[in-house]
Amino acid sequence: MSKIVTLADAQNLPRWRRPIVLLFLMALAMPIAFNTWAALLNNFVIEEAGFDGADIGLLHTIREIPGFLAIGVIAIIIFVREQVLGLVSLILLGVATAVTAYFPTLGGILTLTMLSSIGFHYYETVNQSLQLQWLPKAQAPRILGWLMATGSAATFVIYVIILLLWEPLSLTYNMVYIGGGFLTVLIAIFAMFAYPQFEGPTPQIKRMVLRKRYWLYYALQFMAGARRQIFMVFAGFMMVEKFGYEVHELTSLFLINLLINMAIAPMLGGIVQRFGERHTLMFEYVGLVLVFLAYGGVYYLSWGAAVAAFLYVVDHIFFGLALALKTYFQKIADPADIAPTAVVAFTINHIAAVFLPAGLGYLWLAAPSAVFVLAAMMAAVSFGLALLIPRHPAPGNETILRRAVPAPAE
Repeated sequence: MSKIVTLADAQNLPRWRRPIVLLFLMALAMPIAFNTWAALLNNFVIEEAGFDGADIGLLHTIREIPGFLAIGVIAIIIFVREQVLGLVSLILLGVATAVTAYFPTLGGILTLTMLSSIGFHYYETVNQSLQLQWLPKAQAPRILGWLMATGSAATFVIYVIILLLWEPLSLTYNMVYIGGGFLTVLIAIFAMFAYPQFEGPTPQIKRMVLRKRYWLYYALQFMAGARRQIFMVFAGFMMVEKFGYEVHELTSLFLINLLINMAIAPMLGGIVQRFGERHTLMFEYVGLVLVFLAYGGVYYLSWGAAVAAFLYVVDHIFFGLALALKTYFQKIADPADIAPTAVVAFTINHIAAVFLPAGLGYLWLAAPSAVFVLAAMMAAVSFGLALLIPRHPAPGNETILRRAVPAPAE
């Protein structure tokens, strides 16, 4: 991967060696390791390592720290190209996943969780940057939708393999972790040697960038991270605590989500392309307000497991519309700001992950419905922020407020 090829010259390469195909290959590789790890995690740590509630809480805190510290990517890309860093991060994620079952102790699992999380979060940071640098603005929403569908397809295959073959083949944690982890490693190594290093038309700034004109993007990222944590931590937990969902039932719900995402993710990109980021995000946030309020009703009024499962699926669909946030930034950004701002935004997105789950855990003990009401309020704040997005965002037209108040020189 030593040869450097510009994006323009890359169009002369065979189709399978072009930048967009590499993005699809990476979108396929990451979920294989990550979702293999995630699918078996709860059973593995309880059965093999004897985790209790405090241990699992500590594990998830450790897992989120690299996301909050993703700002370190800026220091690394001074010396390493983003494409190389992304593939090396995939290898780290894959190796850490592969050897997880060899260290069934609290210290071993926390160490490997930290390593795999560094791989995952650093990959996600540079991957978002590369997507916005390599994808044409006119086609970005549609292609981002297909990239989401590709990740969902890979996850679906992993879940089906585990569900159908775990007992018939007497699979072990070690076998599955090794298989999923090293498959990601092999794909990443292939990509390192099969593809040249692609050079975007605009050199990226390699220092931290905070610009006043991006303030709305930062605010939307922060709110998105806070809502994501509430959903990830408490929505699935409610399914088990309130309705007694067993492992196979919850996994089946995951599979339904993945099938729907595979089918509609490309359509979501088309929705953004047709209606624009402003209207798409407004629709998403209104939907999330209603879903979170309904979650609260499910818990408080005991509406039933079927209603909760329906809301869980709808929740995932609405979150898929968040790709509009990426394309909003792509349209307003100075092309040189994409890499450093992707890092800053990823860090902002994870601020809530450090303190919100633990704090809301205590609120959950007192009033579970209140947690979802708080999430609905966050979605309402996001709706208010989305109202400030122009119909046609562009540099100098980042928010509707810029029309009324001249922006200071930067």
